[in-house]
Amino acid sequence: MRRLIVIAALGMAMNASAQSQSVTHRFVLSPGVQDADGITVAADRRFDRDYGYEADRHLFSVAVPPGNYAITVTLGDPARATDTTIKAENRRLMLDAVRTRPGEIVTRRFIVNVRDSRLAMPPANAPGGDAVRLKPRELGSFNWDDRLTLEILGPAPALRTVAVAPVEVPTLFLLGDSTVTDQPAEPAASWGQMLPLFLAPDIAVANHAESGETLKSFLTELRLDKVLASAKPGDFAMIQFGHNDQKAQWPQTYAEAATTYRAYLRTYIAELRRRGVTPILVTSPERRQWTADGHIRPTLGDYPQTVRAVGAEEHVPVIDLNADSIRFYEALGQARAPLAFNDGGRDATHHDNYGAWVLARDIAERMRAMPALARFVRSELPSFDPGQPPAPESVRLAASTMRSSERPAGN
Repeated sequence: MRRLIVIAALGMAMNASAQSQSVTHRFVLSPGVQDADGITVAADRRFDRDYGYEADRHLFSVAVPPGNYAITVTLGDPARATDTTIKAENRRLMLDAVRTRPGEIVTRRFIVNVRDSRLAMPPANAPGGDAVRLKPRELGSFNWDDRLTLEILGPAPALRTVAVAPVEVPTLFLLGDSTVTDQPAEPAASWGQMLPLFLAPDIAVANHAESGETLKSFLTELRLDKVLASAKPGDFAMIQFGHNDQKAQWPQTYAEAATTYRAYLRTYIAELRRRGVTPILVTSPERRQWTADGHIRPTLGDYPQTVRAVGAEEHVPVIDLNADSIRFYEALGQARAPLAFNDGGRDATHHDNYGAWVLARDIAERMRAMPALARFVRSELPSFDPGQPPAPESVRLAASTMRSSERPAGN
């Protein structure tokens, strides 16, 4: 199947954001599909302001205002078996290996959050800024542009049609560092970009985490402002920092576990609650360091325990990913644990697709134990124990076309 990029500015069909908030737009991407109301995408159409789309390979992008969108796709082919994986924005896993028999056509639905870096201009003489202070690697990335982008992958992909519609659903915001963020290129991956796969199409995941971030830098770069400006009552926010906060050699962003780190966690909790958002704390996954007797050596000091303590004091749910990650690595054993990590295991901090998938599956399992979040986890998922993870060879995710040998920031 050809690789496909469609960049639809929706020029005439979607020339006002007010219109876009109530209209479903359908795109036909496969020859032979009949849809009188759909926009037929020609593979060789270049972008122009009248038609508003262009075609290339493996990606499908639609220019839309920031918000949450319900994406309905049809998959399959009249003449052949197909196997399709779909990722959104910076490699957020939406559908994994959806297989069809020859002649079988299936419909799937998922939710994608779209954002840009803009913030409302502060009033005259007020401090602040009108945009998130992005890092160089973020400039022009799918997570921060003015489009909704899908990546069509798999050994035999077959995307027939795509419908895009604004939707009002709760949003789960992710605030964190490189172990949470949507890593933009293979082979690195983080649990935040795998989480949508395990959630029902009734909630959007807005992953604002970024490599190298700390509780302090997330605030000074106006990333927290962006989350708070986008949030609404009934939303949720998972907060996971620690890997970089503990670095005393980073004097401008270092936060001591017993004092400033604790205070910043409480500030985040208070700001979210002011807006009717439910906070959830997540302890940081451990690094892959071993003791002489074959156990994981803790490297995060008092930070995980501080998260647990603040959660208890503030009556905030805590997902103990630190403890669960240790069980995961030790279950694999010292020889096979590198198979869960980036750069062929040479990176002992960041994960690959398999490691990120397991941690995300664990997060989803912990969500099922929370009354407020349980309804958003896919009901068909079997129970999961990080101490009994699937074999690395059994979790094979279609690789994205974007690749980079650069280590995530903060390594």
